Amino acid sequence: MSATVTIENLTVSQCLFDFIEYEALPGTSISSSHFWKQFSSIVHDLSPENKALLLKRDALQASIDDYHQNNKPLEFAHYKKFLADINYLVPQVEDFSINTSNVDDELALIAGPQLVVPIMNARFALNAVNARWGSLYDALYGTDAISNDDGAEATKAYNPIRGKKVIAFAKDYLDQVIPLVNGSHSQAVSYDLTEQQLMVSLADGQQTPLKDPSAFIGFTGSINKPESLMFVHNNLHINLLFNDQSAIGKEDAASLSDIVLESALTTIMDCEDSVAAVDAQDKVLAYQNWLGLMTGKLSATLNKNGKTITRTMKKDVNVQTLKGETVTLKGRSLMFVRNVGHLMTNSAIIDSQGNEIPEGILDAMITSLVALHDLKGNSEFSNSSEGSIYIVKPKMHGPEEVAFANTLFSRVEEALSLPENTIKMGIMDEERRTSVNLKNCIFAAKDRVVFINTGFLDRTGDEIHTSMLAGPMARKADIKHTPWISAYEDNNVDIGLNCGFSKKAQIGKGMWAIPDQMANMLTTKIGHVEAGANTAWVPSPTAATLHVLHYHKVNVFSVQQQLMGRKPANIDDILTIPLAEHTNWTAQEISDEIDNNCQGLLGYVVRWIDDGVGCSKVPDINNVGLMEDRATLRISSQHLANWLTHNICTVEQVQASLKKMAAIVDEQNASDSSYQAMSADFDNSIAFKAAAALVFAGTEQPNGYTEPLLHKYRIEKKRQLS
Repeated sequence: MSATVTIENLTVSQCLFDFIEYEALPGTSISSSHFWKQFSSIVHDLSPENKALLLKRDALQASIDDYHQNNKPLEFAHYKKFLADINYLVPQVEDFSINTSNVDDELALIAGPQLVVPIMNARFALNAVNARWGSLYDALYGTDAISNDDGAEATKAYNPIRGKKVIAFAKDYLDQVIPLVNGSHSQAVSYDLTEQQLMVSLADGQQTPLKDPSAFIGFTGSINKPESLMFVHNNLHINLLFNDQSAIGKEDAASLSDIVLESALTTIMDCEDSVAAVDAQDKVLAYQNWLGLMTGKLSATLNKNGKTITRTMKKDVNVQTLKGETVTLKGRSLMFVRNVGHLMTNSAIIDSQGNEIPEGILDAMITSLVALHDLKGNSEFSNSSEGSIYIVKPKMHGPEEVAFANTLFSRVEEALSLPENTIKMGIMDEERRTSVNLKNCIFAAKDRVVFINTGFLDRTGDEIHTSMLAGPMARKADIKHTPWISAYEDNNVDIGLNCGFSKKAQIGKGMWAIPDQMANMLTTKIGHVEAGANTAWVPSPTAATLHVLHYHKVNVFSVQQQLMGRKPANIDDILTIPLAEHTNWTAQEISDEIDNNCQGLLGYVVRWIDDGVGCSKVPDINNVGLMEDRATLRISSQHLANWLTHNICTVEQVQASLKKMAAIVDEQNASDSSYQAMSADFDNSIAFKAAAALVFAGTEQPNGYTEPLLHKYRIEKKRQLS
């Protein structure tokens, strides 16, 4: 057993104790004795309530299972009344508006992309926090956003044909967001500053101002030869860089060398679904990286093209106005930290009864303690300009669980001597009982909520598990077209707007999961902005720079004003179970569906179990790289469990598919010299056994969550490796 320290009726892993004592507490003005006394009090007071909430989940699920077994075919009105009778569906609260104060502009007043990154990977975390600014030229040149047609392939050496396409696209974009009174940015030969305004000289000899002179913010360099010019549109900044010595600037009539866009406004540093943190050592790594971000000292060293590079956090951007004043713009993405939900416990700390403490309580206390370094100015950088701590709280089921998280955050504030509601809450609307009671959930945190969002994968996983015994579910691709999903997406926006979120908090939409398909994203993801979401998740800094184009094209806050007048989404549609209309699928269709689920499971699980990688680009059955986290497992495992429950397929079919797909996943990972093939020894592959367990024990998993089994098998793998 690892070394431990006993303090205030808690048994704490030595590595976590040392981190808190010697890294997290110094500089916070919180004494060790006060911290541990308060922490122990929170653990022992709130753990029983946490446990009771989980037992209520189980009791509700048992009632729903019993109902579906005894009420076939389903009669909707009777079913809805039953959900109300068991308090799954609660009476909706009266209209109200959230009261959240001290909210940073990035969440309230500016709409733009959001990144989610595994906090245990320092390099990824730094890439994300530094993705506040991104090169549009690089984003276009390096992705399929620009086609390869007519000799415009992306080659290692600079391809001037592709470069011309990039520049044409980018200058057309400038014409849309910072238009000139006359002519086009493509005709510009110089950008000239006077003491009064910016004038643009065109190739035909004309000089023209901007249509909106207030769009120009300031410059760097000298007024006679600016190095950059900063503009604003829809509250988002655009920086034009000039360098007549660069390869691109030399060829540009105005020496324009790049266009840098304010891109990832916010980033969720994730301690949850995108990491594999199963013990004290893993948790400490997560907390250490969060501390490095809060103190500004996090760095990561990597080898790039034979050179050693050290990455650190970017500084703020300063520009000078024509009046001689300095304007400072944030150089980094505003950071949330995503804690885990209420379900899991962690062996990092054992309470006085010998129980692992709830991991959500652990995360709330430690991540908030660490965030004190930002609030106290212990960094050359500032995260929150408003003195707030931003925590995303996932996997809460209904208003009671949100109220519990609200109580937990209040207790943490009291323990850390923080003003009430310093800790802000992001509520993830990804569980069915939260969706159908969303207004009540928001009300339970109305003084601290800053964020709600939707997510197809987790939400569908919970949808399937909740109604597991109602009947066989539609195929996964068809579920996207059943009534509940669009009603759920619309309801999230409707309720958020009804509760006063516009210009106060974020309404978010889910991930673009295909990082190599940026042209497709540019065509498709504008739908999230048009739906009234003032943020949406993207898989990379490059994707953020491209997705931000959508927030220039569409003024989200104007859209939100229009949407406030529409008829709200129907709760009955959200409660419509996505059952298959028929089950007379061909043998091939059934086999394809099983293979698709099994391949997705195995491709992700093998990295989670063997390598401790919680989020990565995983090739699907068609070798398309998809960004995957635990939500993928939840939907795939629950879908297979449902089909097994209703005899759409057999255990033997699924076992055969798992073995067939394991060989394919092994082949997809063949270039990785450290990869351990599952198909070489199925009986002794811990990863293969974990994937199989997720399916065959799927109906028994609490709310269909994958964490209990993943943690169990990852701990087994770590023991094997030690």
